[in-house]
Amino acid sequence: MTVRSLILWLQHHLLTLDRYVLRQLLVALAATTGGLAALIWLMQSLHFVSLVVDRGLSLRVFIGLTSLLLPSFVAVVMPITTFVVSLFIYQRLANDRELTVMQAAGLSPFALARPGLICASISALIVFVLNVWIVPTTYHAFRQYEIQIRNKMAAFMLQDGVFTKVSNTMTVYIRSRDKNGVLWGILVEDDRQPDNHATILASHGNMVIVNDVPRVVLYDGSRQVIDRKTGRLNMLVFKQDTMDFSTVRPSNQHTRDSAEMSLSELLSPDPNTVSARDRGKFRVEGWRRVTSPLTCFSFAMIGMFAMLRGAFSRHGGVTRPLVAVLCVVGLLAMTMLLQNLAGRNIRLLPLIPLFATLPGLVCAYALFMPEIKASRHQQA
Repeated sequence: MTVRSLILWLQHHLLTLDRYVLRQLLVALAATTGGLAALIWLMQSLHFVSLVVDRGLSLRVFIGLTSLLLPSFVAVVMPITTFVVSLFIYQRLANDRELTVMQAAGLSPFALARPGLICASISALIVFVLNVWIVPTTYHAFRQYEIQIRNKMAAFMLQDGVFTKVSNTMTVYIRSRDKNGVLWGILVEDDRQPDNHATILASHGNMVIVNDVPRVVLYDGSRQVIDRKTGRLNMLVFKQDTMDFSTVRPSNQHTRDSAEMSLSELLSPDPNTVSARDRGKFRVEGWRRVTSPLTCFSFAMIGMFAMLRGAFSRHGGVTRPLVAVLCVVGLLAMTMLLQNLAGRNIRLLPLIPLFATLPGLVCAYALFMPEIKASRHQQA
């Protein structure tokens, strides 16, 4: 089903009032989610500004790299923006007396909440698709792209007569570079192995790129290492040697983050690649991906329950919206605490879907059950 066919279906099967409220909800949801995700993107992009300022990364590459993080930002903020939009739109309808008119026209609480439920369902579907398919793919592409950029740029940031800190564990000095690109007078301080610090000297060398990893072919040099047990200096003299200048491990060898893994890999971690200590954290991440779409429904129900349940206030009141906001904030805090505890004790994993769905079910029961009981009583 295409987007156009879905819109046509909604136009033919929804009442005019439903379409009116739903249009406001979806427009506000798109604007709020897009704005908040863009704000987070700008804040997170500051971590990569050093690549532009210090290493001359182009703006196009910078935007291409950081934009791969946008799907993860959208997946995180959409449950919250769904709540904010539901609360705000229904609050505005109440302040403009539109809800009062709808109730006077005979619309039940379920009929009033139907546009909000449709909006929450759309949000939940988007978050589910993002969590299960799009975010792992884009985050993996981000990690690969970042490693490729950092490794390539490490090769071209060397300056003549300057001690260049290629990474936190490697410093390189070259005396000069001729017109053919040959490096002369090379000194490398290699601390990538904490217990085996090495100093490499070479007469000259050539820079090459192999599988996106910068390497230097060194000629006529020596490798000096101090034996920590004996305190003696061990020296290896070589005619030719190759040294890896990558700031991080090659892309096909770097440790995979849980955000890069598929849902099946998280729920059933491979014991050969995932330590027993981290398996609980991986399973929690898997359950989080599955249950976070359900929070869209729960948070939306909290917002609609706050506005649709109870007597109308002529002065607009702030008590119920404030209580709804505090409830959502409390649920977010408890969810993060529960996920942290479940990472250490997997017996708490069943509580994660319970916390995601129970608030919405309770609000739905309290909001819709009187209507259901009244209709059953009339039928009897």
